[in-house]
Amino acid sequence: MIIRLEDEGDYVEVEELVRNSFWNVYRPGAYEHFIVHNLRYDESFIAKRAYVIEDGGKIVGQINYSIGKIKYENEIVPAAILRPVAVDKKYQNQGLGSKLITYTLSIAQKDGIPFVLVVGDENYYSRFGFESASKYNLYLDGTDLNEENSFFMIRVFDESELKDELGIFLIPDVFDVDEAEVDEFDKQFEYKEKLIKEGQLGV
Repeated sequence: MIIRLEDEGDYVEVEELVRNSFWNVYRPGAYEHFIVHNLRYDESFIAKRAYVIEDGGKIVGQINYSIGKIKYENEIVPAAILRPVAVDKKYQNQGLGSKLITYTLSIAQKDGIPFVLVVGDENYYSRFGFESASKYNLYLDGTDLNEENSFFMIRVFDESELKDELGIFLIPDVFDVDEAEVDEFDKQFEYKEKLIKEGQLGV
């Protein structure tokens, strides 16, 4: 298996991979593949952080990074966020997601990125050195400032770049999607049934 940068010829294959890996997991259907599609044309996208992992020429995993903003009282600071990462369902539980995350975080650190944010399962991301962002007085926009928000995490490489004051992280607008637009985009892919399943958000 090899890890390499995504190129334009990978776009459709990557979108199908993301769609299949997220389908009916967090909600009926999925919209992560639509985000990945739009992200490539958004100013927040970090193209040199878009990597894939392939096995025998087949793409079996992918990862993206983008730039959001931390809003402090008197300043707005750019900040990298890891999102999304996906692995082909047939290749899950083999450590491929971990390989992608570890590999790309090491490159981010070498390139001088001071910290990376992520929204996800704290039990999973803690293995890569992520910790609750509230420890550094950082909170996700729209969440309760009186709660820890353990799902909003940070991997710090240079703590001196973090301010000692309240900061609110604004996720890039490209992550806000319209369900009707997702449904229209989905027409170009093979039909898959949307199902309500236990464990989905709000179920």
